[in-house]
Amino acid sequence: MNPAPESPLLSFVVPVYNVAPYLPRCLESLAQVDAANSEVILVDDGSTDDCPAILAEWSRAHPNAVTLRQPNGGLSAARNTGLARARGRYLAFVDSDDYFEPGYYERLAALCEAEALEVAFGNGSYHFEGRREDLPIYTDAVPPGVLRGADLLRLRLRNRSLLHMVWMHLYRRVWLEAQALRFVPGLIHEDVPWTTRVLLLAERVAYHPAPGYHYRQRVRRFAPQDNDRRLATIIDSSVHNARALEALARAIADDPELGRLLRWQLVDGGLSIFHKIRQLSGSGLRRAQLARLRRDGVFALLWRNATGFAQRRRIARNYLKSLVAAA
Repeated sequence: MNPAPESPLLSFVVPVYNVAPYLPRCLESLAQVDAANSEVILVDDGSTDDCPAILAEWSRAHPNAVTLRQPNGGLSAARNTGLARARGRYLAFVDSDDYFEPGYYERLAALCEAEALEVAFGNGSYHFEGRREDLPIYTDAVPPGVLRGADLLRLRLRNRSLLHMVWMHLYRRVWLEAQALRFVPGLIHEDVPWTTRVLLLAERVAYHPAPGYHYRQRVRRFAPQDNDRRLATIIDSSVHNARALEALARAIADDPELGRLLRWQLVDGGLSIFHKIRQLSGSGLRRAQLARLRRDGVFALLWRNATGFAQRRRIARNYLKSLVAAA
């Protein structure tokens, strides 16, 4: 299946929600891309600040841009909306509070074209807004040339260096459609199952180490009730991701090493749940979350996937603490 002749080279899907102070810098990055060979799909996910006005003005000046508006449904839903609308040969997801260097995605597209890739993996930097020096996201060494996605996944899980960030990468759009890949609405950290599935499915991937995407590290402050709601969503998402990774590990029974690495990733991420529970504002909330984890079998999920004594010790310690809290 080939793109229609009029399809642009690049599609950019940009979810937007209440990021008015940062949105202009993101749009500046998008304006640097050749408009004749790209499309920009701006998905306003129910913003209540100045984002709609900023998007309207910018779209009027850029004929390759379209703004789609929908009730607030979260980042995953907004990405899915943009993905359904995209027509380009290659697709990139850009977060609207971030920005990227000129030529970054064109470089990944050239790599895709030269090597017939399904996914080109890129690199970026953590942008601390001047509070400290920016740092590269990936510093590990990856063999040059084309790899199977499963082998890149294996390498980065061995190195404990895998990060689930969809916006550093470029995807062949018709391949994404053929795999029916979509984000799960309502989740935070939705990149975890997405990136793992992408790597398990892709036969031809390559990595370009030059950083070019800037991941903004915002200082955020929440009222206690808002923070409790945010933490509850993170906990629910982490449980979902653990179950999703367990299913993926079971599906690759013919690759025991990679399955074990996936289970390590599952437990390592799952143990972060307890850190989030400790941040809840009230002891009653903390007890309720721990009781739900016991009732829903999350401790058992983590235990059966643990890959060594260190992980089992941490699971057991948190389980015993949950029993003490319930007493």
